[in-house]
Amino acid sequence: MKVKIRKDDTVEVISGRDRGLRGKVIRVLPKENRLVVQGVNLRIKHQAQIQTQGRTMNPGRVEFEAPIHISNVMLVCPKCDQPTRVGVERDESGAHRVCKRCKALID
Repeated sequence: MKVKIRKDDTVEVISGRDRGLRGKVIRVLPKENRLVVQGVNLRIKHQAQIQTQGRTMNPGRVEFEAPIHISNVMLVCPKCDQPTRVGVERDESGAHRVCKRCKALID
């Protein structure tokens, strides 16, 4: 199935611990049906000190955004500023994403 959410889109989390938060999509993982959203699903990794190519990486706690399942987010329409489902309209110039609420073009 094709993913209708792309990099740099604004999405809102609709379920889970971070419900209600909005963020920008940093990365899309279509094979796993997941995406990484800025400021959402933050995790802490305890990093040991490692040495690679002559450089030393400092130890400590590293905070990062973990991937979230695509079914737990909805795209935010740039026109009506509401979470919405995404439709696809095709014409002679190609396919375009459309807001199901206000029928505005997203691309």
